Amino acid sequence: MATAASSSSTGESTQANSKWLDAHYDPVANLYTFSSCVSLADLHGDGEYKLVVGDLGTSWHDMKLKVYRGTDLLSENALPDLPASVVAFLMELHEPHTPAVAVASGPFVYVYKNLRPYFKFTLPTLETNPLEKDVWEQAKEDKIDTPTLKEMLEMIREKADIPLSVRSLRFLALDPPEMDSFVNQYKMQPIKRQTVITCMSTLKKNMADEDAISCLVLGTESNEILVLDPEAFTVLARMTLPSVPAFLDVMGQFDVEYRLTAACRNGCVYIFRRDSKKPKYCVELSSQPVGLVRVQKNIVTACSDQTLQGYTQKGKKLWTILLPATPMTMSLMDQKSRGFQAVLVALANMEVHLYQDKSLVNVIQTQEVVTSICFGRYGREDNTLVMTTKGGGLIIKILKRTAVFDKGDASVGAPIAQSIKLSVPKKTKLYVDQTLRERECSVAMHQVFQMELNCLRLLATRTYAQALESSLTPIAETLQEPLKMNAVVQGIGPTFKLTLHLQTTSATRPAINLFISFRYDEGLYYMARPFFKAPMLVPGLNYPLETFVECLSGKGISDIIKVFVLREGESAPLLMAHINMPISEGLAAA
Repeated sequence: MATAASSSSTGESTQANSKWLDAHYDPVANLYTFSSCVSLADLHGDGEYKLVVGDLGTSWHDMKLKVYRGTDLLSENALPDLPASVVAFLMELHEPHTPAVAVASGPFVYVYKNLRPYFKFTLPTLETNPLEKDVWEQAKEDKIDTPTLKEMLEMIREKADIPLSVRSLRFLALDPPEMDSFVNQYKMQPIKRQTVITCMSTLKKNMADEDAISCLVLGTESNEILVLDPEAFTVLARMTLPSVPAFLDVMGQFDVEYRLTAACRNGCVYIFRRDSKKPKYCVELSSQPVGLVRVQKNIVTACSDQTLQGYTQKGKKLWTILLPATPMTMSLMDQKSRGFQAVLVALANMEVHLYQDKSLVNVIQTQEVVTSICFGRYGREDNTLVMTTKGGGLIIKILKRTAVFDKGDASVGAPIAQSIKLSVPKKTKLYVDQTLRERECSVAMHQVFQMELNCLRLLATRTYAQALESSLTPIAETLQEPLKMNAVVQGIGPTFKLTLHLQTTSATRPAINLFISFRYDEGLYYMARPFFKAPMLVPGLNYPLETFVECLSGKGISDIIKVFVLREGESAPLLMAHINMPISEGLAAA
């Protein structure tokens, strides 16, 4: 009972010291979603904000658009496909100003007004491969059979610049018994190549007000970004990326000036400006991005290598923070009443960290791993944190009105002293005199430096020449073939261990079909392997090749053993080295 009382008092003290109020927790809410599919919006224009969630469901037929008011489910609409993103935007300025909800799903954008289906936008079709189209036309006229169709489509897939359509890819993935029925079912339909939406955001049209008209910004699987007109749903701008965009962040107005930031699957962040068809700046991340947030004029990304990285809007790196666990998702916390902006990062250790710049200012403990975060006005509370968990739970927390975040609140993170500038002393008289001396005597100082440098080079060359003459560690190199060999002799006799360290100096091409040959006086020495084949030399690796040499003479004399590196089919050696064998002490003593 004492333990229970102690834990209860600890929980109460933790709750008292926390900056958040636990408003609601439902572990069985059955909400399976991501941060891109969660939005807060005043859907009815009454000042009460609702929670809009694109629910992924638990099966392929359970996707829904759910709307919550408080802790109650207000409405739900079935979705035909998995949602990729959900945003609320204003299409028109009619009173009352009620935003519409856009749901990106597959190649379509479903627009809802007053929680009812209003419009469906379809992405423009892509250019189809003419060879693929011709092949399906022949199949339509029964000029080719199914095996020939499969063979021709595989050749087109390997060599053509334009990718195949979904129909052809599905056909090639089928088993041979299923191909005939597939061809008979779809050969009469025209060929279309359709892309899908991967991410979505909003961009103000001509004003920065909260109740201003916004454009939809779509990222597609075909490495493109499209900006849509909010009224006619026509493509206003089209931008091309080197990779598929996964996260989008947009600021500014379309008619004035805007910046568009896209984190792509190739581990890079690309930054666009107005009227730019290709990226103006590029940021190479250390690993795949998990989230992308813009804090004022800086860009913050969470990466899968447990790091949080900050960049300027021109792509210059500012800082990097090592996170205690793998990040799951991230979102922006914008407390407008205090002008406070920070980054919320959900981690795999059931914690949510709040970072202001590179300082950790708050840690939130959760009951489960959080998969989506959304901060903003919910109901009539301005600062509400809504989170969904991996198990389908719903967590709602409200920021206390007295809560103030200081950089020293959390113990984890960079120390405060790291951001304090050092008081650099003023220039002393000794420093000024030294500077004047360097200006006046610059020529003499440079001559002394060059002379000492040449003396150092001469000393290094002499030492290298002495090492070659003494043959302590013979080194051989060749310019015809990028090879390098170092020979080492070990032992006191009569048996010596001879180790050849063979290496290719090429950065990309391995060395193959090489043979090692030894030339020596057979009256003095015996070798078990005077000729053998070397393994393939991979660039960057050192290959030690060992053999044994036995001294046959008891007169205390030594000789030179020559080593040749040959290539199969060539008579001239690629590389040669001379090894001065030491005197066999065992035979000399005998």
